[in-house]
This record gives sequence, C-alpha cells and structure tokens, in this order.
Amino acid sequence: MGEGRIRVDDKRIINCRADLNQLVPFKYEWAWQKYLDACANHWMPQEVNMNADIALWKSSDGLSEDERMIIKRNLGFFATADSLVANNLVLAVYRHITNPECRQYLLRQAFEEALHTHAYQYVVESLGLDEGEIFNMYREVPVIARKAEWALPFTQSLSDPYFHTGSPEADQRLLRELVAFYIVFEGIFFYVGFVQVLSMGRRNKMTGTAEQFQYILRDESMHMNFGIDMINQIKIENPHLWSDAFQQELVGMIREAVDLEARYAVETMPRGVLGLNAPMFEEYLHFIANRRCSQIGLPEQYPGAANPFPWMSEVLDLKKEKNFFETRVTEYQTGGALNWD
Repeated sequence: MGEGRIRVDDKRIINCRADLNQLVPFKYEWAWQKYLDACANHWMPQEVNMNADIALWKSSDGLSEDERMIIKRNLGFFATADSLVANNLVLAVYRHITNPECRQYLLRQAFEEALHTHAYQYVVESLGLDEGEIFNMYREVPVIARKAEWALPFTQSLSDPYFHTGSPEADQRLLRELVAFYIVFEGIFFYVGFVQVLSMGRRNKMTGTAEQFQYILRDESMHMNFGIDMINQIKIENPHLWSDAFQQELVGMIREAVDLEARYAVETMPRGVLGLNAPMFEEYLHFIANRRCSQIGLPEQYPGAANPFPWMSEVLDLKKEKNFFETRVTEYQTGGALNWD
C-alpha cells in the first residue's frame, strides 16, 4: 500500500505525473503559506462605507471633470482586467500547473479576482453610474481596448484544449505567458490606476472607492508575488527554458507593456490633476519595470529610475492601516474579525 504514496520529490510545478489529489507532504511551503495569508486577508466590498463617495459624486462642484474621468476610466479597465484574469486562472493556468499546493492558492486567487469584479460593480451601483458605459469601455474606449487586446492572446492561447506542456517549446510558451500574466498584467498594467485612485483618497476624495482599491492592491500584490515565486521555481526545475533568446523576448514584452501603460496614463490624465502628471507616471513605470525584471532574474531596463510615489510602498507594507479620513482602524484580516475603534 505504501509504495503508491506521494513523496515530496515527486512534486513539480509543471509536468508532474504524481497524483494531484495528494496535497501533503508539502514541497512548496511558500505556496501553502500564501494561501493561508490570503485566507486571513478576506474582505467584502459591502464592508466599505460608500456614503461620502455618493454625496461627493452627486455634488455639482465636488469633483472636476478630469477627476470624474479618472474614476470612470479605471473602473472600466479594472472591471474588464480582473474578469480576464479570473477566466485565465480557471480556464488555462490551473490546468497546466501540476502541483496541488499551488493549485490551492490559484483557487483562492480566482475567488479574489471575482471579489474584485464585485467591488467594481458595487462602486458603479453606489455612484449610480451607467453600467453599460463602464462595462463596455474595453470595447469603446481605445486606451482601455489596447491593453485588453494586448492581453487577450496570452489569456486565450493556454485555454486551447489541444495545448499541453511536456515539450521544451510548450513549456516555454507556458512560462512566457505566466510572465505576461503575473509580471505585466498584474504587476504593471494595474499600477497607474492604483496610484490615481489612491491619490484621490489621500486628498479626501472618493475615500470609499479608494479603500476598495487599497484592499484590491494588497490582494494583487500577493497574487503577483505568488506568480513570481512560481515562475522562479519553474526556472529552477527547467533551467533549459531560460535561454538568452527567451530572456530577450521577455524583455521586449515588458518594455512594450511599459510604453502601453505610459500611454494609458497620458490618456486618462491629459492634464495635471491631484498633484500628478504623465511624466511622473512614466518614471514610476520605469521604476516598477526594473523591480519586476530583477524579481525574475532579468536585467533592469531603465537605469536610475526612481519612485515618485513612495507612499505606495506604505500602502502595501502596513498590515494595520489608519483609514484615510475616519477615526477607525481596520485590521486587514478575516472580514468577520475586523477591529474597530
């Protein structure tokens, strides 16, 4: 009976022939810990008070047209983006990852992506926005459509029922698309929007929406870090995939994404607002891209790039965060155990 039991050494991130139902013994403790951390960070959109946002949005002089455009454009992009991410996880990535503890985290991530889409719908409903306008921006607003179009080939190809890993070419394709998914889509394409919306919250505007985005940012940061660990583990187990030519291809992909996101910053913020402007975002994207490259072993592409928004690191780093303009402190943990002052 014991001869058929799974051993730690039998496990691999991809191309594992061991029984996927055998969760333990763990090989990738980091994956299981990330699953536990994600469960401890549970929250729901309805826990966030939107009354101040509703009053401000309805006020004739509460927000400028540029500020209103920032909110609507980001809701339009994020709603589409997180739906694409959830679909890709469920229909493609999960099928090709052959480690049960990693799959356990992917299931949690898929739920969180659905939760994020729920949050955007909750904001749209609270503010009384035109749902058709917001949820069709990926079709009708060119700057949003370009980012969705960039991502679609990566999110669709792995769901091809005839695609299977096991050859160097197929394994490299999976690795390429994991980089596109976790490094570009989760790690670069969301960050202009995060800065814009959280900057509004820091100025006592749209504080409920900003709080939703703060929780979403923390979730997305955890997703990205999980993806980075998974990419690096695949590299360790399959060093032949990480060729010089493949690395150059990934560098080109990341640089293209940075240019695309920089254009998104310009078109969502054609004039300076909230103390922000498009050149600041270009610098920030260069800084972010350098970090993403170094995290997966690629050379930094933008020497000397600095972070013009150091407060963004504080948003991620603090486990207990004073709500922007209220007297309560929210402990970022299981929703049923939120601590209030």
